[in-house]
Amino acid sequence: MTTVRPSTDRQAPASSSRPPDQDIGELVKQATEQMSELVRSELRLAKAEITEKGRHAGMGVGLFGGAGLVALYGAGALVAVAIAALALVLPLWAAALIVAGALFVLAGVLAVTGRRQTKQGTPPMPEQAIEGVRRDVTEVKERAHR
Repeated sequence: MTTVRPSTDRQAPASSSRPPDQDIGELVKQATEQMSELVRSELRLAKAEITEKGRHAGMGVGLFGGAGLVALYGAGALVAVAIAALALVLPLWAAALIVAGALFVLAGVLAVTGRRQTKQGTPPMPEQAIEGVRRDVTEVKERAHR
């Protein structure tokens, strides 16, 4: 019959063969790398968000310009024709008033649409990225206190 004897060579398990300082150092290194990647990710998000808001702001400004252009050319090119056509049925002043009112209504619709697009692009701050950083900082603080 064979008996198993414990070895007299008492060796520590492999997981505790490293000094504790080295484990903490490795954890700090990993945390630093993860934070760096997190910051880079948040910056990429901020860039994408600002690009999107800039696109909306540009579209809104373009629509405002379009509203002005339509108001100007519409007033210049069609006013005479519309007034002349309406003057066949109404007095000249009434025809001119109706055409001018229609042009201002069209300009107003374009201006409201442009304002809506401009509001989507403002404020030009990366709100989603900022909120993501706040959540990340809170998470890191909570884990640091454990």
